[in-house]
Amino acid sequence: MISSCSHIFGGSFRGTRNIVFLFLVLGLNAMLYGQLASPTALSVTGYDSHVELTWAAPVSSGIVTHNIYRSSLAAGPFTLVHQSTGNRSYWIDFTGRIDTTYYYRITAQSAQAESEPTAVQAGSTSEFTDDALLDMVQRYTFRYFWDWAHPVSGLARERTNAGDVVTTGGSGFGIMAIPIAVERGFISRQDAVLRLIQITSFLEIRAQRYHGAFAHWLNGNTGTTIPFSQYDNGGDLVETAFLMQGLLTARAYFNLSNPLESALRATITRLWEAVEWNWYRRNNSQVLYWHWSPQHQWTMNFQLRGFNEVMIAYLLGIASPTNGIPASLYHSGWAAGNPYVNNESYYGFPMLVGPFRGGPLFFAHYSYLGFDPRNKRDAYCNYFTRNRNHTLINRAYCIANPKNHAGYGPNSWGLTASDNPWGYLAHEPVFNRDNGTIAPTAALSSMPYTPEESIAALKHFYRTLGNQLWSYYGFYDAFNTGQQWVASSHLAIDQGPIIVMIENYRTGLPWSLFMANPEIQPALDAIGFVPDATSSTENTSTSSLSCHIWPNPTTDQTQLQIHSLHAETVRLDLLDLNGRSQLPGFKLDLLPGEQQTTLSLAHLPKGIYVFLLQGSNYVHSQRIVVY
Repeated sequence: MISSCSHIFGGSFRGTRNIVFLFLVLGLNAMLYGQLASPTALSVTGYDSHVELTWAAPVSSGIVTHNIYRSSLAAGPFTLVHQSTGNRSYWIDFTGRIDTTYYYRITAQSAQAESEPTAVQAGSTSEFTDDALLDMVQRYTFRYFWDWAHPVSGLARERTNAGDVVTTGGSGFGIMAIPIAVERGFISRQDAVLRLIQITSFLEIRAQRYHGAFAHWLNGNTGTTIPFSQYDNGGDLVETAFLMQGLLTARAYFNLSNPLESALRATITRLWEAVEWNWYRRNNSQVLYWHWSPQHQWTMNFQLRGFNEVMIAYLLGIASPTNGIPASLYHSGWAAGNPYVNNESYYGFPMLVGPFRGGPLFFAHYSYLGFDPRNKRDAYCNYFTRNRNHTLINRAYCIANPKNHAGYGPNSWGLTASDNPWGYLAHEPVFNRDNGTIAPTAALSSMPYTPEESIAALKHFYRTLGNQLWSYYGFYDAFNTGQQWVASSHLAIDQGPIIVMIENYRTGLPWSLFMANPEIQPALDAIGFVPDATSSTENTSTSSLSCHIWPNPTTDQTQLQIHSLHAETVRLDLLDLNGRSQLPGFKLDLLPGEQQTTLSLAHLPKGIYVFLLQGSNYVHSQRIVVY
């Protein structure tokens, strides 16, 4: 071979430089004549309604695409169904079909040639149980924090296309997901510890801090602050609280006495005890402040008053063993705003505390990823009950759909902060903050409060909308059916609560870990939390009752067919789109079995109403059109 090649190049080869040149020419010649290496390690995994393909790309800078071929038969014929560009070596084939088998093979494509295909691999879909669907959603969503973490810091990127911008609060949510991933077998305990050591070392050594608090955004390479806004270029106490919630959860989980886990716990403790919560009182005032900057001082002037997402900042500030705040600030600061107590009911659900119709649903998530609101109450309410009602109000509003947005319904609901076709907004059930955008995180992160309704929403988002909404990192951030728009990215602060709150519904692991930290219960006692057995993980929509309504739309009356498993008194109501009752005090005594009743609607103006049937452990809500 060398002799013949020497003849081609007009002489003998002398020296390694000529040999290297020879192989470069041979490689170019292979590309020109179709000898491009094939992808390797093709793996095909079937799920409920999609098939996932992963592979290893051949080492070649000339590859333009990977071509994915599919057939319904092992022997073919194969049809090109997708071309994967760039460095991506995975593809989701959302077939939308259950109990179907497809066969796949992949080639590499350069500008000049296409490689030989890989060996054929089969992937079969099959209907998943609810548990299997929850496993799938948690596994996929966790990839955002594991596979897409910043390579230097290990922290969570702000969003899929954020580059070096990492987020403090979103990283806290991702840290909370790591023990879940270990327990569910997504990663090993050793890999988890090593990642957390990477994260905590970066936070302690490189990341800028402001009286112990971290900025909202950091550069994942250097740890320097990236300003969140003009004056927000310093400490962010709320984002820091979200981070500490995650770190304390990890400290409780990684409790082995080996050197790595011991060192991890020690680092977390130093970070936690360094936060100067008392500094953020701003000269010993009776409320906490969100921001402080060395350049702009207290210019942001944002007091932490409820009800919103920031309860956890007060709980941790009171719990701090080194730089704590008095428990009285919980009442003089957090519970002293806006006003805090809300004695109104919306769509038949008491709000207890918080703004009109509850606000965006992340209010019910962020502070309760670790703080377990069950079976306890403060001077104002039981927060599990409050958050459950908030969720049901949000869903009832989407069912009523007063702005007549496309895509809203009993299984397609959830208004919270997310991307939308025009930018970003904290969506909520009020007219000026409802633009038709639904975020999967809203319903999925409400799983502990409304498991039946949230699982139904999950199935709709996945099985019905999955062809546009499902990705390698789980659900895209949001969608707007009326605008024919689906977000193209994922956000850390929306991804994290999905994993954590699903697990709180399934096992309560994050709740039990965070609450096990010895600093937490004394803080709750100091605030005045007391036992309260009225909250439960049971859904308000258990199947002791069922209701069918017809006709709908209707003119002057509608028929109700109600099936009850036992005798009880239920309350019926009809609400207009402002939440005002049209049937105040209407009750119905039920016997076991089926019965029918008629509602007269002739006195009502034409329009859209929400029907409510409320029993002891059941709430049925349905939109009714009167014309």
